[in-house]
Parts: sequence; structure tokens; C-alpha cells
Amino acid sequence: MIEIDSKVLTDLESGFTIPPKPELLQSLQNELSSDSPELNTIASIVAADVAIAAMVLKVINSPFYGLARTITDIKQAVMFLGLEGITNLVTGFLLEKAFDQTKCCIKLERFWDTASEIAAISTLIGKKLKSKVPTENLHMVGLFHDAGIPAMAMNYGDYVKVLAESNRDYHTSLIEREEANYRTNHAVVGYFLATSWNLPKNICQIILRHHDVSFLENIDFGQDQLTFATLKMAENIVHVNRRFVASPDWPYMKEKVLAVLDLDDEDYQDIKEDAEEFFNSAN
Repeated sequence: MIEIDSKVLTDLESGFTIPPKPELLQSLQNELSSDSPELNTIASIVAADVAIAAMVLKVINSPFYGLARTITDIKQAVMFLGLEGITNLVTGFLLEKAFDQTKCCIKLERFWDTASEIAAISTLIGKKLKSKVPTENLHMVGLFHDAGIPAMAMNYGDYVKVLAESNRDYHTSLIEREEANYRTNHAVVGYFLATSWNLPKNICQIILRHHDVSFLENIDFGQDQLTFATLKMAENIVHVNRRFVASPDWPYMKEKVLAVLDLDDEDYQDIKEDAEEFFNSAN
């Protein structure tokens, strides 16, 4: 587990603006932390926000969950996903709503389109492999892992130039460029955001380390490594679809990712073909 120097977090707290944790999320977390959390209470909290409730039902009835029947109300969704599952799913949606385009120097619509695709492909991979990782966890990590990028774009007016340089030239990573310009990076900022929103500690660590090639150094096939490997594969599949080139991390992680997911190259190509069907159906 990586621990961040307390001074780094103190500096972020004193001079960095991030979206505050939404009241709806705080209400969900309060209920979850009670001695006996109630399904009905959780359902009522989610149902109170019509837009969030609609998104939950849309996702749970998508092909990725493969349900035999349609879920028609939030209480049913909560019963299917469980208390933590519905909270994780809602958290991802709230994150997207938390950033204001007028205060951000990158195009948020494009960013969230990519994040949503990575979340969807992560879910597809999890379903395909019958992963031990809950589908909603994969979805949330897919949405949240790069959340430090819009946060940095909201705080640094020239960040769009740094991001553009990184997209043009993979020889220097985005993390390295961010550190050179701002003495922090989007993985640390994303971790700060995730911890301030009280996300599960293991998910915060994956966000912090999502560019760390050593995460899979000692393979244990645990849930965290399965989540990380699924994320990296989904990132690459989406990157190839959008830019026709492998993601910057993929050459360094491909072998370990396939090992953790117990896949060979043929299996990987099969998943890529399934993902292509998803992209085609979405267009």
C-alpha cells in the first residue's frame, strides 16, 4: 500500500479546489454506517433524486448485468445490488455531476464519454470473465480512476496544454509532465478526491496507483489486482478504439494483466471483439 506524504495532502487541502462531497452521498454513507442500515431508507434516499434514480435503473437494466427481468424501481435495484453496491454506483454518477464546465479548461463531455466507456468495458470484462469483483465496483473504478484530471483542469488554467502534450508524445508520461509543472499529479489528486468523498480504501489505493507498473509485481489474484487488471485492459481497449494506438501503460503491463486475468492473446482478442460490438451498438 502506498502512503502519501502528509505534507502533500496538506498542500492540496490548503490550495486546491475539489468538488465537495454531495449531500446525497453523505446521507447514503451515514445510513451504511448505522448499526442496522435499512434497504428502504437507502432506496428512499436514491429515489429522491430523479436523475440519479433514472441512471441507476438504466445501468442495472443494461446488457452488462444480463438480468432475466427488468428492474422497475429503486428498491428492487437496491435489493439486487446490495447496500454498498448501490452506493458505489450512485457515487460514480454524482462524481460526473460534480464538475462545472465553466470552471474547467478541458472539455468535460469528452472526458466523461471516455470515462463512461472505460467503466462500461470494465463491466463487460468482469461479466465475460465471471470476475470475483462486483460489477458495480468495476463500473465505479472505471469512472473514478482519472477524476484527478478534471480536478487539475479546474485548478490550473494551462492544464489543457500539458494534457495535449502528453497525448501527442508518449515518451514522457502525463504523470511526469504534471509533476514537472505542478509538483503533484492526477493520481494523487484523484486519491485526495476519493478519500474526501470517503470511498472504500482499496478503491482509493487503486486510483492512487492506477499508473503504477509495480501493482502487479507479485501476483496474488486478489480482488484488488483483478480490479486493477480489468481497469488497465479496459483503458487500452477504449484507447485503441478512440486513437488507434495502445494506451501508454499497456506495453509495460500487458503481460501481467493477462496473467492476473488468466487470459492468453486469443482470449484477449475475443474480449476486444465483444468490445467492438459495444462501440458499434453505441454509435
